[in-house]
Amino acid sequence: MIDTVIEELLVPRFLRYVRYWTESDRHVEQTPSTAGQWELAKALAEELKTLGLTDVELTGHCYVIARIPPSPGQEAVPALGFLAHIDTASDVSGKDVRPRLVKNYDGEKIELAPGLVLDPALDADLAAQKGKGIIHADGTTLLGADDKAGIAEIMGAVEYILGRPEIRHGPVEIIFSPDEETGKGLPEFPLDRIRSKTCYTLDGGPLGDLEAECFNAWKADITFQGQVIHIGAARGRLANAALMAASFAVQLPRSESPEATDGYYGYYCPMEIRGDLETANLEVFLRDFDQAGMERRLAALEAIAKTVEAQFPGGKVAVKTQNQYYNMKEKIDRSPEALEILKQAAANMGIPFRFKPIRGGTDGSRLTSLGIPTPNIFTGGRNFHSRLEWVSIPEMVLACKLVIELIRLWGNKWKP
Repeated sequence: MIDTVIEELLVPRFLRYVRYWTESDRHVEQTPSTAGQWELAKALAEELKTLGLTDVELTGHCYVIARIPPSPGQEAVPALGFLAHIDTASDVSGKDVRPRLVKNYDGEKIELAPGLVLDPALDADLAAQKGKGIIHADGTTLLGADDKAGIAEIMGAVEYILGRPEIRHGPVEIIFSPDEETGKGLPEFPLDRIRSKTCYTLDGGPLGDLEAECFNAWKADITFQGQVIHIGAARGRLANAALMAASFAVQLPRSESPEATDGYYGYYCPMEIRGDLETANLEVFLRDFDQAGMERRLAALEAIAKTVEAQFPGGKVAVKTQNQYYNMKEKIDRSPEALEILKQAAANMGIPFRFKPIRGGTDGSRLTSLGIPTPNIFTGGRNFHSRLEWVSIPEMVLACKLVIELIRLWGNKWKP
């Protein structure tokens, strides 16, 4: 596999994909949550057909499912899947993305929008790209490498495989999903149409990062009901719902916040607060690798609710919690072949790899819980959900080559 050939399959695609406005909205219940995701999904379905695939489906909820037929004699090989998500995060605007291609990065600071700089002195990964190709946004939006780099890498691998019949393989299933960034966990997923025995998401970061465990994730929607009276006559009678919500938020331990933790430490994260004197709402995300730790966090919310009610006589607090996804480690451990083949493929490609926990989740987390073990693979992106997002072209190439090698190895593993 020649790197320049792979690069030509990736870069034009990626530059095209990031221009689609696919920002999702976690406040919308329907799937997909935004109309823009349909545009990219339709384009991907048509592109797959143009590449020669005849088994391509776009479901009524914006899932793209396509299949590469097996090589002659490989029909009995179990299907292998690859998954990436269409949407981008709403943390930073994904509208009118203007990607900048730097073919030979000089190792200097890169000035973006006013006040924003990509500085290699502060980013060792960026400094290591000197002399290599990178792509970044202009600082007014995110880039969308999360997860359009993953989409481009899968699509590049599809074209490469289809053009080289000498690479023998079993059935390969391609899945592109909406609304991953909303934390809903594959809503409306057509599991009955999926044939893969094992799947891999391409939704990771730096070169060599392979991931087979993630947070347990819950969210809490907390409602505060105040008791209203004219504020000029409020003494002893007013229960201010807006202040109740603020009081609740500040009682979440700062030492267990996203900005204060790393590694295997979980956190509470207030995501949104809104309201007035009478009614207020607070949305909190909870993350923990250990289920017992998550139970402790859920219990802590109930305890804080009682404290706030005691602080604001007449006020009421209601806590509603909902699971978003579970740690995929236990179920992946039951299917060791998924990781063994991944490690072998990385070694064959000369990729120095390391397994690390995802401080978040992927659609693979939910797919694993549905019975299909789905580890996660790096894409080469950095600074996700940020105006400082960028992606390494050589690392994208290696991610694509890893997909191709996984397809080849999987077919060999199940030889008759």
